[in-house]
Amino acid sequence: MHTLWTRLDTPAGTQAPFELPAWTPQWVHDVLPMTEAYPLWTALVLISVFYVGAKLTEWFLLRGVSRLTSKTQTEVDDQLLELVRKPVFFTVFFFGLSLATLALGLPDTFRTVTVNILLTFVVLSWLGAGFPGFRIVLDALGRHKDRFPLIEERTIPLFDILSKLVLIGGATYALLMIWQFNPAPWFASAGVIGIAVGFAARDTLANLFAGIFIIADAPYKLGDFVTLDSGERGLVTHVGIRSTRLQTRDDIEITIPNAVMANAKILNETGGRWEKERIRIKVGVAYGVDVDRVCELLVDIATRHDHICPEPTPRVRMRGFGDSSLDFELLCWIDEPVLRGKLSHDMYMDVYKTFQREHIEIPFPQRDVWVRQMATTE
Repeated sequence: MHTLWTRLDTPAGTQAPFELPAWTPQWVHDVLPMTEAYPLWTALVLISVFYVGAKLTEWFLLRGVSRLTSKTQTEVDDQLLELVRKPVFFTVFFFGLSLATLALGLPDTFRTVTVNILLTFVVLSWLGAGFPGFRIVLDALGRHKDRFPLIEERTIPLFDILSKLVLIGGATYALLMIWQFNPAPWFASAGVIGIAVGFAARDTLANLFAGIFIIADAPYKLGDFVTLDSGERGLVTHVGIRSTRLQTRDDIEITIPNAVMANAKILNETGGRWEKERIRIKVGVAYGVDVDRVCELLVDIATRHDHICPEPTPRVRMRGFGDSSLDFELLCWIDEPVLRGKLSHDMYMDVYKTFQREHIEIPFPQRDVWVRQMATTE
C-alpha cells in the first residue's frame, strides 16, 4: 500500500515540499504556498480548524440526524448513531492531525510513522463501534422472524461470532496495509502456521468449533433450563465463542467450555413442545384406606394451587403395593422448570395437611423386635 502523503523529489540538502492528495479541495492548493513560510502556525491552524470541524460533525450527527431518526418507530438507528459518534469525530480530527504533521515538514520516516499511528487509532475506533453495532442490528433483525427467518434467537450467537471474526479480520488486514506489511507471504505460509497454531491452541479451536456446532444444532438456546450429566442444573445465560454460562438456582454462574458441552449428555427441561414441565409427587397411604377418596383429594390439591397448569389436567396414578403402603403418584404440570423445587414443596405440604385433616394415615416402615429370654443355669 502506498503512503497517503508523498513528497516531491528535490535536490539533496534542501527541504522537500509536500504534495497534497489529488482529492484535496482547490482552495487548499491555493493557500498552501502562503503557509509554507510558517509551518508551525499552519499546523496549529489545521489542528484548530479540524477540531472545530470534528465537533461540528459530531453535533450534526447528534442534533441534525437524530431529529430524523427520532421519527422512526425503532430505536436501532438512534443506538447506531450514538455508537458512530466518536469514530466520526476521531476520523475527522485525526485527518486534521495528519495534515498538520504534513505541514510541519518533518522527516519522512517520522511523518509516516505518525500518520500510520493516527490511522491505526481510527481503525481501532471503528472496530470498537462495530462489535456492539452488529449485535444491535442482529437483535433488531431477530425480532422480525417473518422477514428474516435465518436470524432468530438461537442463531443470533452464531451470527455474532461470525461478525466478530469478520470485523477482526478486516481490521487486521487494514492495519497491515497501513503499516505496509505485505500479507501475501503470510497467506503462502498459512498451512505451516495453521498446523503450529492448531497444536498450540487446540483447546481454544475445539471450543470455537464446538460453539458453532452447538448453535447450529441447537441442543439448547439462551433462556433454556438444562441439566448436565455431571449434575449442574441452571438457566443458559450466554453461548459464546469459548464457553457456555449457566445461572444456577443458588444464583451462581457456572462457565463450561463448549467442547465439554458438545460431548455432554444434556437434559433440556425447556425443550419439547412447550416450556411446561411435569412434576411427580409420590405419596404412600396405609392399607385399608378409601383409594378413590385419596385420588379425589390429590387431584383437588393440585387443582386448587395457583401455579399448577389447568391444562393438561392433573391426574393420579396408583403405582403399586409397597411393603407398608399403597403407592400413589400425583402428576401435574408447571409453567416453568425453574419453579419445580418451590411447587414440589408446596404440594407436599398441602398433601400432608390434607391427609391429617381427613385422618388418612401416611405409613412409614416399622419393625417389631421380639426378645427371647434364654434359660439360665444355676
